[in-house]
Amino acid sequence: MKTQTAKIIFPLLLIGVMSISGCALSQMKKAAKNQELVVAPSPLEVHADTVRFELSANLPVKMLKPKKVYELSAFYKYGTQERALRKIEFRAVDYPNSNTEQPKITQEYVFPFRQGMERGNIEIQGKAINPKSGSYLETERLGIAEGLITTSKLVQPSYFAAYADHGYNDQEELIPTNVEFFFDQGKSVFKTSEQDSDRGARFAAFIAEKNVTRTVTITGSHSPEGKETINSELAQERADAIEKWYREQMDKYDYQGLASNIRFIIKPVVQDWNGLKAMLASYDGISSSQKSEWNSIINGSGSFEQKEKELQKLSTYKQVFKDVYPALRTATTEVLTVMPKKTKAEIATMALNSASQLSVEELAYAAANNPSLEEKKSIYEAAAGKNDTWAIHNNLGAVHLQMAMGQTGRTQRNSITTALNHFNISNQKNANVEAQSNIGMAMAMQGNLWGAHAALTKAATMSPGNDVRQGVNGAKGAVEIMVGRYDLAIASLNRASNSSVDQFNKGLVQLLRKDFRNAQTTLESVIGNDRGYVWAHYAAAISAARLDNENKVIEHLRNATTADSSLKQKALTDLEFRKFSGTDAFRNLMN
Repeated sequence: MKTQTAKIIFPLLLIGVMSISGCALSQMKKAAKNQELVVAPSPLEVHADTVRFELSANLPVKMLKPKKVYELSAFYKYGTQERALRKIEFRAVDYPNSNTEQPKITQEYVFPFRQGMERGNIEIQGKAINPKSGSYLETERLGIAEGLITTSKLVQPSYFAAYADHGYNDQEELIPTNVEFFFDQGKSVFKTSEQDSDRGARFAAFIAEKNVTRTVTITGSHSPEGKETINSELAQERADAIEKWYREQMDKYDYQGLASNIRFIIKPVVQDWNGLKAMLASYDGISSSQKSEWNSIINGSGSFEQKEKELQKLSTYKQVFKDVYPALRTATTEVLTVMPKKTKAEIATMALNSASQLSVEELAYAAANNPSLEEKKSIYEAAAGKNDTWAIHNNLGAVHLQMAMGQTGRTQRNSITTALNHFNISNQKNANVEAQSNIGMAMAMQGNLWGAHAALTKAATMSPGNDVRQGVNGAKGAVEIMVGRYDLAIASLNRASNSSVDQFNKGLVQLLRKDFRNAQTTLESVIGNDRGYVWAHYAAAISAARLDNENKVIEHLRNATTADSSLKQKALTDLEFRKFSGTDAFRNLMN
């Protein structure tokens, strides 16, 4: 040993001193056999790519000697490798009562997790040291804790690509066409002069086009003077006259079966002041104060006829009667026809072969309905050539993001970079929740977990639609598990989707939070909805192990290993199942 070598070269005069020193070190080494070393947690666990544990060391009374140091060196040994950890030193001067009280230290340790560390041990080696001479005596290494439980690494990424709405209305849309015809005072005859007017000619031409028509609404009305109001049927008759003429036009242009699909709605307006009030508001033939006189009577008390008689007393009545009243003797027609549109199949074909003939909205609609990512990308690029809106840039980036989800290596990195460029342009044009969400997804795929978390958190504040909100919470929850923030993860995953991935991650975070019964319930619910979800079976077995339920452990492990035989080796070395590894049921299952 080193001390023995040191004794040989030291001068004779110091032999007595060294003998005393060596005796002290030997006594410390011997006493170290009774030291108390406790590691928590045991076995060690990985969270957020980090292993944390506490080592509590209690030395025997009278172990420490004056002017000597007792040093504890900690190592994590795995396979043929080891990681040296922080040392603990005990000095007698720091423990003045060490002859009657146990010297105690609790030290926190942290080291990064690396692949290959899954199975290893914490080893401790003591060293009694004489700082003055440099001589020392070492104890044997002791294995004091196993490692590592890696259950947190079961988290599944929850990625999705958020697409902005294409903006194309693929539902039936109706176009209103309006025309107004006028009648003589007290009459309901649809005059030839009205039929031959520009309005009549344009309307007849419109009918001749045989547009697909849903409804024809005809509203008859009358002016409020006596000759009009005394005939309560006048408004109805005017509406009927227009309907009769409209049907004659349909016969003329051979509508045949089309006519039966058109619904005529007749609305007679009787004793209604709204038309007059509206026209008075824009009429400049009388002053504002004179208009107030009219409105005071119209809005006052009394019957329709009584108000009309009061209006006739106004000095401005004859002028208003001449200028305004004729325009109230009408029948107004509104025709709702179906807007001509290309079929979904036509748009899909044209988007690939003649994109220039489609609008940006039609192209975005075609891309949204095309399952091929390559064709989807091509269509969005054509749309960007027409008008590079924020929505098109976001959706083009979303395609690249989706492509990246199925790629690896440099190809994936390039796709993510391209996607991020489009998302940033989209946000510059118009800050939007879809691009913000996608930025978070892309960062998560790059491994920038805290950057992803910040981006997703911002997206969650931007009032997203339900699908985007659930997608953001699912991705955010997965990232929060990866960074070890289980308190945040459970809140996010409670608001995530019902997809197998999001619900699996919810069950996993419940397990990591030691909420074992709820974890079991959640994971078995995932299995009930998706029996092929292998990791749900495996995690449910871990939850059952934490609950000390051997039957459930075996049941879920059997389902997991039947679906994926490689999981047998994982289960054999997984410290989650250490309690059961010696049972017949476990051994039989693993054979």
